[in-house]
Amino acid sequence: MEEHFKVYSAVFPIIIKRYEGQMQVLLSMRKNTGYMDGRWDFAGSGHVDENESAKQAVARECLEELGIIVKQDSIHFAHLSHRVGLNGERTYFDIYFTVDSFIGEPYIAEPEKCSELQWFAIDRLPDEIIEIRKQALQLYLEAVPYDEVITGNTEEHSCCRKD
Repeated sequence: MEEHFKVYSAVFPIIIKRYEGQMQVLLSMRKNTGYMDGRWDFAGSGHVDENESAKQAVARECLEELGIIVKQDSIHFAHLSHRVGLNGERTYFDIYFTVDSFIGEPYIAEPEKCSELQWFAIDRLPDEIIEIRKQALQLYLEAVPYDEVITGNTEEHSCCRKD
């Protein structure tokens, strides 16, 4: 019997706060992960483990990476991106959630994987942000629930945007 293709799942908490009238998002600088090191990513991002729901993964990753407690009722679906990997890259379902409250103050709890942690105004994201994260944030802000991204070429690009 032929084995089915396996797809990975990853979660991306969009942790938002208001500061001086501006909406800000918490980003972390990746380091020593083997993926997009030296680029900004949503803080608390990670894989969904076996026997774990996506919301449980968000809460676990936020605790492990940021030292904050996120309750299930503070986690809200924002966007789903089917990231199709070509040329040997993995295929993922990237699940984005907003986090509207948490307990504690975020800090770098895994310094071997993260070199910086910083709040950025949503309309002034750093140039070094991972492009598909920037795109997902924009789609969330536009209330677009789903898109598809092809990776594994010289440049990542969106295809088949779904409304």
